[in-house]
Amino acid sequence: MPASDRTAFYTDLARRLDRTRAEGLYKTERILVSRQGPEVTGDDGVARINLCSNNYLGLSGDDALVAQGIETLKRFGYGLSSVRFICGTQSIHKELEARLAGFVGTEDAILYAAAFDANGGLFECLLDESDAVISDALNHASIIDGIRLCRAQRFRYAHDDMADLEAKLEAAASCRYRIIATDGVFSMDGTIARLDAICYLADRHGALVMVDDSHATGFMGRTGRGTHEHHGVMERVDIVTGTLGKALGGAMGGFTAGRKEMVELLRQRSRPYLFSNSLAPVIVGTSLYVLDRLTASTALRDRLFENAAHVRGALADMGYALKPGTHPIIPVMVFDAPLAQRLAEALYRSGVLVTGFFYPVVPLGQARVRVQVSAAHTRAQLDRAMEAFAAAGRELGILRAGRSG
Repeated sequence: MPASDRTAFYTDLARRLDRTRAEGLYKTERILVSRQGPEVTGDDGVARINLCSNNYLGLSGDDALVAQGIETLKRFGYGLSSVRFICGTQSIHKELEARLAGFVGTEDAILYAAAFDANGGLFECLLDESDAVISDALNHASIIDGIRLCRAQRFRYAHDDMADLEAKLEAAASCRYRIIATDGVFSMDGTIARLDAICYLADRHGALVMVDDSHATGFMGRTGRGTHEHHGVMERVDIVTGTLGKALGGAMGGFTAGRKEMVELLRQRSRPYLFSNSLAPVIVGTSLYVLDRLTASTALRDRLFENAAHVRGALADMGYALKPGTHPIIPVMVFDAPLAQRLAEALYRSGVLVTGFFYPVVPLGQARVRVQVSAAHTRAQLDRAMEAFAAAGRELGILRAGRSG
């Protein structure tokens, strides 16, 4: 590449970044100098109540998980320097796969370096041009990218619209195999997919059902098995993908669970599995401890939903516009992108860590601050955070003074 072309390339990159900043779409990372938890300390030395983490069960900075991680490091080492099929599989990898399968109610499971890889390495292995994927319009980027990598025909149904889903199933009637793909919980809205209705339509049309339960595994459902337990369709869902990086400890790693023959085929052909290093033993061993803990008690799950109901009620009483629901994701709707950023900044100054979301992460005119509650939050922390929301809402003119006192 001539030097002039290289210069033009990097100049163009700088212009793109400048344009992103000018459009108000530039993402700034908050730097923490503490463990993840209900309260975190930034690089400015200030401790803030954390309402923007996926640490649903409060386990990310838990001392017992740290202790378990140390024990696993001592026994199994830091890493394996290999992919699974060469010499990168330890006994704990197989144990965790079996435990995850049992937890979500399937025959087998396969581990990935990330949940993004689990979705990215799924569809290409199972489908070809004679098949079809029918995907919810608001599915996670990893599902979208995974579908793009396969040769199957693609159909997109309007978000949570069962009539449109059925229409797309009928449009794909001539295809050999059809898979309905959906998030279990949609991360921007906290919407819980209607898996009972989806499975009903799948039965009517002879389709399979795949659900990404990353924002559900560990706490949705009576015993925390996921969205399919929440809706009573554990035996009907064919494929469950999920993460170890949210409720199940908060490190990283993903999985795909389903019938044994499907998992076996993924081990043979799924490229993110075949060509990525094995999941670090410390994550695997700690995840086994987490599953033991969640199987023994639903106390963390129960406390999470108590905290979520408390925060949702307090914000609604102030007069904030909320997306309806019961999930611990609570979208506080302000509709205007600059206002969402100003609200997040005002809360940050008041000791509360949240993030504003706006286009293209959410649709135009749907800007919001997303509140995420944890089981580890104390009632005192949540009440302090609500006081900050009330003050910031009055300051920015979002709330009428009479409703936010």
